[in-house]
Amino acid sequence: MAIEQIKMPQLGESVTEGTISKWLVSVGDKVNKYDPLAEVMTDKVNAEVPSSFSGTIKELIAGEGDTLAVGEIICTIEIEGGASEEAPAADAASSDSASATSASATSAPATEEGSKARYSPAVLKLAQENNIDLSQVKGSGAGGRITRKDLKQVIESGNIPQASAQTEAPKEAAQEQSAPAQAVAQTQPAAQAQPAAPAPSVPVAPGDIEIPVTGVRKAIAANMLRSKHEAPHAWTMVEVDVTNLVEYRNGLKDDFKKKEGFNLTFFAFFVKAVAQALKEFPQINSMWAGDKIIQKKDINISIAVATDDALFVPVIKNADEKTIKGIGREINELAQKVRTGKLRSEDMQGGTFTVNNTGSFGSVQSMGIINYPQAAILQVESIVKRPVVMNNGMIAVRDMVNLCLSLDHRVLDGLVCGRFLARVKEILENTSKESTSIY
Repeated sequence: MAIEQIKMPQLGESVTEGTISKWLVSVGDKVNKYDPLAEVMTDKVNAEVPSSFSGTIKELIAGEGDTLAVGEIICTIEIEGGASEEAPAADAASSDSASATSASATSAPATEEGSKARYSPAVLKLAQENNIDLSQVKGSGAGGRITRKDLKQVIESGNIPQASAQTEAPKEAAQEQSAPAQAVAQTQPAAQAQPAAPAPSVPVAPGDIEIPVTGVRKAIAANMLRSKHEAPHAWTMVEVDVTNLVEYRNGLKDDFKKKEGFNLTFFAFFVKAVAQALKEFPQINSMWAGDKIIQKKDINISIAVATDDALFVPVIKNADEKTIKGIGREINELAQKVRTGKLRSEDMQGGTFTVNNTGSFGSVQSMGIINYPQAAILQVESIVKRPVVMNNGMIAVRDMVNLCLSLDHRVLDGLVCGRFLARVKEILENTSKESTSIY
């Protein structure tokens, strides 16, 4: 019998870790290749991890609720045929060929020289942020492995075993990480190295309801916190007269629904206008990359879609090449995937600019948090009827909407953002039956 390893997969281009939300198998279960083994949550998507082999589940390395870096072992499978690959722990730790794969899987401290304890990148990062001596932490994972959950409990308890300046085990363990893990660690900004704030102590009164924080909510919180800490946010807003657009869309919507089978929403017009303006102002379609700014060639619009307890940001690829009808169809399909749990990791990848339909729940003004690592996010607010002073001095009731732009001031300045918003405004205010085709 041979033992094969299943590792945490890369579930998105900027995803570095995932949380096991639910095991779908148990030790001793027989599985076929491609059978789902576990449900995994990241800050971008929920997904199932399929088996790469047919065989019998040998060991579940990670527990439900554990967060592991991409490439870490989550379970092992016993495969029929071939020599066993199972080896004593000490031999695996000292073997050159096994060092890369075992660096994230073994956490029990070794006593012999040259056999230092090894920890996952996520555990090392959290320990270093809080100056925790890992040798004094008892692990709850398989074989005594220390998990992020263990460290979180230590931090919340306030009884943190402090690591001395001479403590070298975590440092040496970090140096022994596999190349992908080192690459992930090197991309973490200096701001991330600051000690994490301890969880606040909140009194619970009779009748209060304690709601556990899910992995999805934790991932959203971490991504939003990173964006706010790293990107210096600035905000600007324009108001747009969309009276002609409203009249045009309302005249089309009934026939469009009968013909196409889905609704023609105002949001599709806004996304199309943004995509067109991004083509004319490519600086907005950029990302901060430390010592350089990456101006993206493709215009891929991320759209925010909310469920009762989570927020997902699927992507409309090459939005500038699509018609209003095509964009409307994709908005409808992506929203349906989110709400039925069928969104795939590839649906979430490649976004270069985000448009958020905050007006769908009545908002008239808001300041969005940038969808990291993008450079800007546009909030499309509610269309409301307001009295407006026209050019001839007369007052008329018009359909008005606010467009609120949040920008990363490392990448963008007010001048280019002002011109970009002015162009979006111009496109929308000139949308009409005579000048605009939805096909």
